[in-house]
Amino acid sequence: MNRLHLHIAVDDLSRSIGFYSTLFGAQPSVVKDDYAKWMLEDPRVNLAISQRGRGAPGVDHVGIQAETADELTAIATRLKAAGETTFDQEATTCCYARSDKSWVTDPSGVRWETFHTFGEAVTYGEDEVVPATTVASPVVTGCCG
Repeated sequence: MNRLHLHIAVDDLSRSIGFYSTLFGAQPSVVKDDYAKWMLEDPRVNLAISQRGRGAPGVDHVGIQAETADELTAIATRLKAAGETTFDQEATTCCYARSDKSWVTDPSGVRWETFHTFGEAVTYGEDEVVPATTVASPVVTGCCG
């Protein structure tokens, strides 16, 4: 079963961890100096927050976390069938995890990340340039940025 993913840029990680922990009634499953993540079942969401200096605080991107590589392929196929160009990454490091990904920007400019995670990583991740995927879409960096 897929899981909704939200990544929010924050300006005060400690304060934000306190806020979301209280809101969800749960502590994060991952905490680093610049990042925290909750893997919740109710609601079924992967909520990540980070303080990485990438711009104004707020929603950085949304996405769908697939449980298997086949589910990731199916989601990417649907995105391509909808007329969007995807940017695929294999075995990339992002958010302290190893994942295969497919990125797309929707017609309104919202960045979507679909991914399948298959391991942990000791670093936040790589800064790979993701090409623009739709008309008037900005070039954004990989790894949630």
